[in-house]
Amino acid sequence: MFLNTVLVVLTDLAARFLGSTVFRQHFHLLLSAVLMFGPALSFWVSQHSVFARRSHFLYRMFLRSGWGWTCVFVGSFVFLLSFSIRRSLSLSMRHLSRLGVAGGLWLGFCKLLDLLENATGSCYEPLAANPEVANGPLLVLREGESKSVCLKAGMLWRGYEVSEDVFLLCLCCLLLAEETAVFGPYLNLGGISDAPLRIIFLFCVLLLGLWIFLLLCLLAYFPQFPTQLLGGALGCLSWRVLYQGWYRLGPSWCCPGRPGLGLLNTKTSSAEAENPKLSHDHRN
Repeated sequence: MFLNTVLVVLTDLAARFLGSTVFRQHFHLLLSAVLMFGPALSFWVSQHSVFARRSHFLYRMFLRSGWGWTCVFVGSFVFLLSFSIRRSLSLSMRHLSRLGVAGGLWLGFCKLLDLLENATGSCYEPLAANPEVANGPLLVLREGESKSVCLKAGMLWRGYEVSEDVFLLCLCCLLLAEETAVFGPYLNLGGISDAPLRIIFLFCVLLLGLWIFLLLCLLAYFPQFPTQLLGGALGCLSWRVLYQGWYRLGPSWCCPGRPGLGLLNTKTSSAEAENPKLSHDHRN
């Protein structure tokens, strides 16, 4: 009983915060500020910290499979919420298709970025014993080598690079914020929220916090300007095209629609039908 009360209180507070107008309208600006000023943290953080090593558990466990973690938790939340309201598998699949579209866009951009790096890059053979300290005059250009062959041979590849990690983290943060923001209005309308739905929502909130923390770690411990800024801009652009553009066209065979569309309005109609006096007093 105590744990259930704690779960309800925490999820209610998180849902109210994520569903607030201030958060929904300004979260992308917060991410933009983090991308702009996050590298300045490198002047204060210690390079001897555990987060300064790329082999850290959080980087290996979560960052390398960030899209998978996001799809598992957000997909579970979207499916449970939509199916518990409408009991329609087709409607739930339509809402889940937003993740498929975002995943396809992410993979497409990754392929394009890889082609760009291959087309603009060159292979260099370091003359120093330690490649990590090789720079400028200690590199010899090797022409005619592809990126894969170059890296397999232990040489260095230098090209026009956009940070795919920052791109993924920004896209996942914005996607999580959009998909979980409907839970607050749903609760305000008196929606039924059992423990499994609240637990999945809480995991989504924790995942959002983890992605923001990892983004700050990358910017502070591994600053790469402007590649990280370009990656973040690409993530924000993807969110803008999908959630602020395409999804607002309304549900159709070529558009899955916005989060909560066909769910919250249905809940409103059923609530008004069950309690017309309360609805009449609210309008007055």
